[in-house]
Formats: sequence, structure tokens, C-alpha cells
Amino acid sequence: MEKILYVTDLDGTLLNRNDRINPISIKIINDLTEKGMLFTYATARSLVSARVVTEGLSAKIPVIAYNGAFIFQPDTGEILSQEKFTPEEMSEVKAVLDNFHISPLIYAFIDGVERVSWLTGKENDGVRRYLGRRKGDRRLNPVTGDGKLYQGDMFYFTCIGEKGELQPVYDYFSQNDKYRCTLQQELYRPEYWCEIMPAIASKAYAIKKLKKMWGCDKVISFGDAVNDIPMFEISDEAYAVENAVEELKAVADGIIESNENDGVAKWLKEHITVNGYD
Repeated sequence: MEKILYVTDLDGTLLNRNDRINPISIKIINDLTEKGMLFTYATARSLVSARVVTEGLSAKIPVIAYNGAFIFQPDTGEILSQEKFTPEEMSEVKAVLDNFHISPLIYAFIDGVERVSWLTGKENDGVRRYLGRRKGDRRLNPVTGDGKLYQGDMFYFTCIGEKGELQPVYDYFSQNDKYRCTLQQELYRPEYWCEIMPAIASKAYAIKKLKKMWGCDKVISFGDAVNDIPMFEISDEAYAVENAVEELKAVADGIIESNENDGVAKWLKEHITVNGYD
């Protein structure tokens, strides 16, 4: 019997428009997990943010956060794997962002504590919305100068703004094999997010690690956005939800029901038997 690892994206895939998992999906997935299904998620979110939106979901195996920069043990927060920028890469990222007058959110571990730092007074509407939805988040670290902004073990940059101002940043980093860069419109919102990571920090690479860690023979994945394409490419089977972008649907093995209609959970219920895998 094949040992299968099932991996889903969160936003737009498992989560509904209210950034929560429908109760029926939670019940189906938890029931299957209790019967032996190896199920996890791979998300661009932090573990802190993912814990909130996946409340009620049983996660008995490590989860992939920050688009693959980290693999965490969710119940303890233990870091099982991490990727970060080298000092040389950091200098280059800073120079490019300064050149295009982009003020980023920087994710880093500073003295062993996870922080999200940004320059006060440089917030645009998208950044203010991001911060407003995370009031009370202990990671938030407003700073007043570059000297305080670029510190610690940095592993993830998020730049929020209009597509036109972020396009030159994307064009630069997407053509440099030291980095992985994505540019996409935020779900249900007008602003765009440009995210910069070390090249090795990807859902695909982290899934390969997790597959080996758990001795799985096969990977089946679910997603909705362009940043899920590399994950689909390394999966044995990959399914796009009905609300997915056309680029992802084009490389999927099939289209399932939407995130609002419990597409992932329904597919799992239909294809996994009580005593194991199909």
C-alpha cells in the first residue's frame, strides 16, 4: 500500500472568504486523519497566522509555512527546517528595494524571537490593512530607521502596493537564480504583494523534505494560485479548486469544487477509504 502525503494550500484553497475552514471540512479532514491519512498544509502564512485560521483542524504532522522557508511542528512551534538569506543576499535585496523606493515588511528571527519589522511613517493602505488585521501580534516590530530594520536572521520580504510600483522589483529578482520572487494580487483585494525569499525556500522544496522525513511514496496536492505551480510540478497528482487562477488549472490533473464548497475535503472523502488509501 502506497504511503501518500496530502498537502493543501490554505488561502483560497482550504480557507473560505472569511479566512476560516468550513466546519464540514474540519470534520471530514479530522476524521480521515484519525484513520491514518497523512495530511498537512503549505502556506505563505506564518505559523502564528496559520494557527488562527486553522483552529479546530487536527495537524499531527509538520506544517510548511512562509511559502516553504520553514517546516514547523505545529503543536510545539519547533523549527524542523529553515532557510534564510545570506549577508550578501541581504545587501542586494536592500539595495534593490532602496533603488525603487519600496518599504518592505521584513520577517526575521532577532535574538531568537520571530519579528515582522517595518519603517514607521512609510505604511501605505495595504500595509495598514495588514497591520490592522494583526493587532496584538507579538511579532510586530515597528522601527524608525534602516539600521534597525535590517537585522537578525532575515528569511522573507513582503512588499505591498500597486502592481506598477512592484513590477520592477519582481522583474529583477525573478530573473536572479539566487532568489524566489512572486507577484500576485491579494485575494479579494486591489493591492498586490511582491514576496522575496531565498531560492531554496519554496513549497516544492519543503514538500520534498517532508516527504522524505515521513517516508512517503507519493504526494497529492491542492491549490489555487500561481505560487502553487512549483508544488504542483513536484506532486504525483495535483488538483486546482474551481476558483483557482487559469495558470494553475492549466497544469492541474483535475479541477475540484471551490474553497467555499469544501472542494479539498470532498475530494479527500471521495478518494480515501476507511482502511487506508485508494
